[in-house]
Amino acid sequence: MGNIRTLAHSIKMRIFVTAKPDAKQEKIERIDENHFIVWVKEPPIKGKANQAIIKALADFFNLPKSAIQIISGFTSKQKTVEIKCFKMENK
Repeated sequence: MGNIRTLAHSIKMRIFVTAKPDAKQEKIERIDENHFIVWVKEPPIKGKANQAIIKALADFFNLPKSAIQIISGFTSKQKTVEIKCFKMENK
C-alpha cells in the first residue's frame, strides 16, 4: 500500500462586517465575497454585541467561535474580522 500523509494548512481570511446591534431578529446578509451585514439582538454594551457577532459568524461559516476574531472596530459598527480555518490535503 502507498504511504498517504494528511497535511493541515491554516488559512486566514479577512472579512468586513457592518454591525447592526439591538435588532429584532438575528441574520447575516452577504454583500459580496468579503463584506457582510450582521444583525444581532444584543446591545452594544460591554462587548455583548461583539460576542453575538462572533457566534453568528461561527454558525454561518460552520466553524467554532475560536476561529473567529474581531481584529479592529471593537467599538464601531464597521469591523474587520479574521476567520481561521484549516484545509486538509493528502500527500
